Amino acid sequence: MNLGLKGKNILVSGGAKGIGAGIVRILVEEGAIPVIVGRNEADNVKMLAAIDNKGYAITADLIHPEACADAIQQAVQLVGNIDGLVNNAGVNDGVGLEKGNYTDFMASLHRNLVHYYLLAQNALPYLKKSKGAIVNITSKTAETGQGNTSAYAAANGGRNALTREWAVELLPYQIRVNAVVVSESWTPLYEKWLNTLPEPEKTLEKINKRIPFENRMTTCEEIGQMVAFLLSEKSSHTTGQLIHVDGGYVHLDRAID
Repeated sequence: MNLGLKGKNILVSGGAKGIGAGIVRILVEEGAIPVIVGRNEADNVKMLAAIDNKGYAITADLIHPEACADAIQQAVQLVGNIDGLVNNAGVNDGVGLEKGNYTDFMASLHRNLVHYYLLAQNALPYLKKSKGAIVNITSKTAETGQGNTSAYAAANGGRNALTREWAVELLPYQIRVNAVVVSESWTPLYEKWLNTLPEPEKTLEKINKRIPFENRMTTCEEIGQMVAFLLSEKSSHTTGQLIHVDGGYVHLDRAID
């Protein structure tokens, strides 16, 4: 595709691994300049090498509010301006209701939601100049529930709500805001979790059968392709949308044979 992203500076939180890495790879294919923000410097360096250093990386633990502000300033110093923001960093950390507690719940919101707000707020002056776009990566857990993951589900409900709210608030600046909702996507973290189970291959087969389209998981690159489209002028009249890239997992009847 030629989405007109060549030379565009795109900040991607959690861009060194998993879904974030898939997004970064697609952005590079489109000629964009990704600025990866991640907490592990070694992972950031490895990802830069994987894309032939066609981007930049900033090491920051976004659970700290000051790190979010500093990451934006570092990005501007590196590339001069910000044309797009992809909020992606986070983890399904299993903070439930029955066995959870206030401290873990609030920490999970900082890991999974608060930095979405802070990165967007600090990037806003630059997005106003570029009339850029924001894409929030969210999870099906906000809509379907999963069990024993109250904090992560709440964070994703917040991500969805912020997507719609920002789309309204930022209309005067011609900044579009959309979300890509992920269901079952094959990532190193998913594989690691699967391998903790007694029969990982049988579990994977069972999960795949629940995904209506082609009975397979969504790839990180497929999510990246949608993100790139939403960042581009090819989606110039699309804002406030929650777009499911999930092979029909959430909305199609899984009783289909």
